[in-house]
Amino acid sequence: MIFIDLKKYRKLLVVMIIVMSIGVALTNTNWLLKILYPMHYGDIIEKYAKEYKLDPYLIAAIIRTESKFDEKAKSNKNARGLMQISEVTGKWASEELSIDNYNEEILFIPDTNIKIGCWYIDKLREEFDDHLQLMIAAYNGGSGNVNKWLKDPKYSDDGEFLKDIPFPETKAYVKKVIKSYKVYKIIYR
Repeated sequence: MIFIDLKKYRKLLVVMIIVMSIGVALTNTNWLLKILYPMHYGDIIEKYAKEYKLDPYLIAAIIRTESKFDEKAKSNKNARGLMQISEVTGKWASEELSIDNYNEEILFIPDTNIKIGCWYIDKLREEFDDHLQLMIAAYNGGSGNVNKWLKDPKYSDDGEFLKDIPFPETKAYVKKVIKSYKVYKIIYR
């Protein structure tokens, strides 16, 4: 007669259930993260990110932070659309990109908004030598302000990197975009 030690099998069964639960949780985490960090308008993002040689996950992170993917978003400063393009930037971009019949309402069109946003990020990348923190800070706080901060020893030790950002909104914005960018790279690659 064979005796079975039920206590050992119960412990083994509990361990197996825990391991399986962890496996299911890890699999579902990616699903949950994709809800929290969506990739709406992926085709348009890919199209213009490729055209301007930008990382599409950076564009998604900016859109998530700017508008939470709401194409009709409008800020209290009248920035519009997914990437919250200001009237001044929209007008400048429309001239540079030869967008006919420009008016602020076209900034609510996802294709146009993302195109202008990517074009502008590309301009900031050129201006700030591909330095991500400076590009993102300039996207939110203006390149003129970033250039001023780089010349001020309170905010930059070497004139190339910012050790501090004096605008609380821009400082928080940079952190949010960089965090989102890292998350997008993890869950979509």
